[in-house]
Order: sequence, then structure tokens, then C-alpha cells
Amino acid sequence: MSNPIALKLRNTLTGILPPLSMPFDEKGNLVKGALKAQVDFMIDSGVRGLVVGGSTGEGHTLSSTEFTEAMIEAHDANAGRVPFVVGLIVQSTREAIDRVKALGDIKIDALQVTPVHYLFKPGREATIEHFRAIWEETQVPILIYNVIPWNYLSIDDMLAIMEAVPGVVGMKQSSGDVKSVSDLMLRSKPENIVLTGIDALLYPSFALGAHGAISALTCAVPGVTVKLFDAVQAGDHKTAKDIHFRLNALWNALRHDNLPACVKYIQHRQGLPLFHPRAPMERVTDAQKAAIDAVLGPVLELTSVRAKSAA
Repeated sequence: MSNPIALKLRNTLTGILPPLSMPFDEKGNLVKGALKAQVDFMIDSGVRGLVVGGSTGEGHTLSSTEFTEAMIEAHDANAGRVPFVVGLIVQSTREAIDRVKALGDIKIDALQVTPVHYLFKPGREATIEHFRAIWEETQVPILIYNVIPWNYLSIDDMLAIMEAVPGVVGMKQSSGDVKSVSDLMLRSKPENIVLTGIDALLYPSFALGAHGAISALTCAVPGVTVKLFDAVQAGDHKTAKDIHFRLNALWNALRHDNLPACVKYIQHRQGLPLFHPRAPMERVTDAQKAAIDAVLGPVLELTSVRAKSAA
């Protein structure tokens, strides 16, 4: 039997859905009003949706108050132009529910929810109940965000969650193994949403049929990743492979332990203010900037979109 909740979203949450970076100042404070320029930049680049509170957005560092402020600010800046996804990287079922309820009646198209990420790993049934409770208490459709290394869900785990909880409509697979994307495309229901977070392998993920991507590169160079996705959808694999290798070179230049900081620097190169990561994450060094700059030109020449704040 088809899942009507998933069917409703299957053609909505597709394409490039970048996870917004968080604008922190030098002291680690969230800069109020700074998200709008980024939201406009993403939408002008052709993205199909926005995710707020993901890993690239340092969502795990946000207090409950900051979380609420950032979500409402981004939601208002979006003004209903594209689907809006709220990211939850929290330690408990109760905290996930409380954070969503604190947002009031703003329109949320989906939640991106990680398994709990502290030391202790619940079993499959407890994990199913985690997602079930969030769905039943919030009535907002859920994407599983499969990214926590010591609580990494197997393909069987994710299929079991989606089978048991109708509000869980899909997943973002962040393993570097594209076979997992292939297995999900093979075994999930046609209406389920399979998104990739595998930055180095966006092209093969799209070629296998992944419905879109939420990843660091989609935030760093949204217009280029849109071109990649669209080329694959059009069957233009020559163009897609050219974009893939340019992005591959850029990905290889990024230091992943301070990936959000690197993303903010790349955004800055396209006209957004240079914001900082939240401590203790390290800032981008001059050596990192040089390595990024050495490969960024061939990527940026694929898009003419620049942030309005550069004008």
C-alpha cells in the first residue's frame, strides 16, 4: 500500500536543497538579520528548497533559543518561495519535539532528523519509537538524516522505520558508499524520497536516481550543484561529468574537520559576508584559503549568480 504522506512530498522535496550556514560573528554570536542575504542567494541560484539547522549549519551548536530565532528568521526570509526543512540534531526524543513545538505555527514542509548522537545507541525498536513519537507529536513529515557514525542506520533499519512510521517519508544518506544509495533506490518504495549527502559523489548518486541532495557543496556553490542535477535529469552526462570533476577538485581541497568554515569562505567569495564557525571549530587558515582559491575558479565560472550583498 502506498504512503499518501510520502506521495504528497515526493515531487516537492527534490533537487538541490542546501543546508544554510549559520552566520556567527567573531565571538560566536548569531548575527541577527544575516540569514536573508543567504536565503536570497540560494533561491536566486535555483535551489528547490532550504534546510536550516543541519551539520553545515552547525545545528548541533544552537541553543533552544537560537534554534527558534534562526528558524523563524530563515522562514520569514524564504517567504514561502521554496519548501522549508527544519533540521534536528538533538540528544533526545523530548528535545526534538519541544524544539518543533517552540516554532509555533510557521509552515514547515519536513523535518531532517538524526538518530540520537551521544555515546549510547538505542536499538532498532527504540529508534523506531523515537521517529514515531516525533511524527505523532508534531505531524510534520520526517526525513531520516543518516549521518551519526556511532549510530549509523543500516538500509534495513531505515526501511523498517519508514514501514512502521507513515510520517517518515525518506532519508538523506550521508555515507561515502554510493552502494547504499543504490540499495535505497532498489529497495525503498517508489514514493519514498532518497537524498544524497555524499559530496564527492553527487553525480553518480544522481545518475543512480537519487531525488536530490542536501550537502556542504550544495550550500557552498548552490548554482553549480543545480546545474549538475539538471544536467543529469536532462541526460547530459558529458556536462554532468565535467561539473563533477570540477566539484571533486574543490571537495579535495576542503579540510573536513572545519568544513562549515570552509563553506562560509566559499560563500564569501561569491559576495556574502565572511562569517565564522562557532568555537572550538577552527577558522579557515590562509593556507586553506589558498588551496580553495586554486581550484575554485573553474567551479565559479559555471554560474553567474552572485549574492546581492556584493552589489
